[in-house]
Amino acid sequence: MPQEVRGVIAPGRDEPVRVETIVIPDPGPGEAVVKVQACGVCHTDLHYKQGGINDEFPFLLGHEAAGVVESVGEGVTDVAPGDFVVLNWRAVCGQCRACLRGRPWYCFATHNAVQRMSLVDGTELSAALGIGAFAEKTLVAAGQCTKVDASVAPAVAGLLGCGVMAGIGAAINTGNVGRGDSVAVIGCGGVGDAAIAGSRLAGAARIIAVDVDDRKLEKARAMGATHTVNSRSVDAVEAIRELTGGFGADVVIEAVGRPETYEQAFYARDLAGTVVLVGVPTPEMKLELPLLDVFGRGGALKSSWYGDCLPSRDFPMLIDLHLQGRLDLGAFVTETIALDEVEKAFERMHAGDVLRSVVVL
Repeated sequence: MPQEVRGVIAPGRDEPVRVETIVIPDPGPGEAVVKVQACGVCHTDLHYKQGGINDEFPFLLGHEAAGVVESVGEGVTDVAPGDFVVLNWRAVCGQCRACLRGRPWYCFATHNAVQRMSLVDGTELSAALGIGAFAEKTLVAAGQCTKVDASVAPAVAGLLGCGVMAGIGAAINTGNVGRGDSVAVIGCGGVGDAAIAGSRLAGAARIIAVDVDDRKLEKARAMGATHTVNSRSVDAVEAIRELTGGFGADVVIEAVGRPETYEQAFYARDLAGTVVLVGVPTPEMKLELPLLDVFGRGGALKSSWYGDCLPSRDFPMLIDLHLQGRLDLGAFVTETIALDEVEKAFERMHAGDVLRSVVVL
């Protein structure tokens, strides 16, 4: 039978979010109902609220989540009721040309649940990134559930569902940061700090954090940055070059998503170095670079979508590293909140006061 639970919806563009009663259908073929235990407040949820993704209101927000599988539909074999899972927003298909070439992290046909959750009056909801986890329970495609060690705290496990995985993956998977490399990370929010943590895990010798906020730079040092640059007061490109013997960094990770910071990243890398764009730009943004500079500097210009991760491979590995004390996922959690505090969490996010607010249910 369908269930009624509480959930946070965005009713319209830039309107305050509110807690409503949500109807969760029984899982159909290939689907699962998950009892949500924790869900991080990600900037992408704010983009949905502001209408920056699309206009398919009302949205059921939340996607950076962990919980326990309650029930599964026909044909589901990878997870079972009682499994502790981290939700991911890229359920790979296994059949597209990327999957068949052995590159499932590029899957071109990721999928979500077929059925829609709704309000009590029957109004269908658009689940943020196909998840909608600011709710006591949610309906997802079973492939969006990645089973991990149940001994980890849900409030930290869920962070792998988006921001932390995006940053760590940008360093390790996309940037191929290696032992002894120099890395610069421009933008030290949650994703940038995760890129710093990922660079440290990979053995980078020099990790340069760049931001305009000294509070964020202090946090970046705690995450593993060896040097910090406040680009409000000094030229970021010159500072990075000075810290790398005049050459530039081997890998520069842009975690802001703006043309001006991408240009900084481009010129702050060493010859034949790598630029990784993990910050999300908006549709109207344009980039202009001299084509001769693109040619003459060599190297690679990459974008990193979800950290080029494969959830079934990467989530359990990173949880294990956390449980071993080698990756402090708890350091990303600034506060835990209730469902009815999400709107205030958005305000604190916008002010730069938090790294991550996490809804705990």
